Amino acid sequence: MPRMIKSLALQRTLMQEFGTCVFDVTLDCEDGAPVGEEIAHAEAIAALLLDQQPAHNGARVGVRLHSLDSGLESHPRRTHFEDDARIILTQASAQIAYVMVPKIESVSDVDKACKVIDEAIAVSDGGNVFQRRAMPLHVLIESPAAVHQVHAIAAHPRVQSMSFGLMDFISSHGGAIPDSAMNVDGQFSHPLVVRAKLEIASACHAAGKVPSHCVMTEFKDIAALRLAAQRANRELGFTRMWSIHPDQIRPIIDAFSPSTDDVAHAGRVITAALAAQWAPVSVDDQLHDRASYRFYWQLLERAHTTGVAVPESLQHFF
Repeated sequence: MPRMIKSLALQRTLMQEFGTCVFDVTLDCEDGAPVGEEIAHAEAIAALLLDQQPAHNGARVGVRLHSLDSGLESHPRRTHFEDDARIILTQASAQIAYVMVPKIESVSDVDKACKVIDEAIAVSDGGNVFQRRAMPLHVLIESPAAVHQVHAIAAHPRVQSMSFGLMDFISSHGGAIPDSAMNVDGQFSHPLVVRAKLEIASACHAAGKVPSHCVMTEFKDIAALRLAAQRANRELGFTRMWSIHPDQIRPIIDAFSPSTDDVAHAGRVITAALAAQWAPVSVDDQLHDRASYRFYWQLLERAHTTGVAVPESLQHFF
């Protein structure tokens, strides 16, 4: 719990510094809950959320529930997932920007998760269907079977983002992938791991969703973290990355941010395009048209959301 409080405080600090929310905070019911204390942990998260502002204030705080079938061995009629939803979403859904569901294997799993989540939120809003929102889902892809279904999962209208669970993915191969694939070098070189990452990124971009790269456990090696984040973004097409320690957040933001030189070039291209009313133009001896305009506009949007200054003449667009 102290780390959750620290993360929320850091999010507020960076929102003031950047003028926008530059990273999400996901409160973890799954790996963060001691065995046997799952209900108490969910209740503590609900209480913490109730001290936060509603989700529409710009801060993005989510909650990671247990997997759909967790806890069945001790409670055959009720899962930890259902308990998490009942405890947290009936009390604090207004403070939550999204719900993360681990170990999703299929579209059917997404539908099952939505049903439980929607029933819990219906209790919190007193059954007022006109005020009820469809809670976005962030899903974790953690097995080869799930990778096989990623395009269908990404296309689900409730899925907002997909993340890769590296450790569980490797473990699910029964020793066929060595533990070296878990480190910062191996996870960018082992063919099965790289293939899974590419499938997830491709599925997300095809469906207009957000691909989020897995954590790097070497959290004290900031140089290695920065390199991993850059490779995740520039080589594999991920647009976000998970952190497991507050010290990782700024290096990840920096690595995923466009450089000032790139932003300046994008500004020149878009300024010339505006002057030409979006007709083809030449900038720095290169021809640009609407296809490249889209690219450079998106680069400027990414600069804005990561705190990099957009050229003053274009700031009114953002």
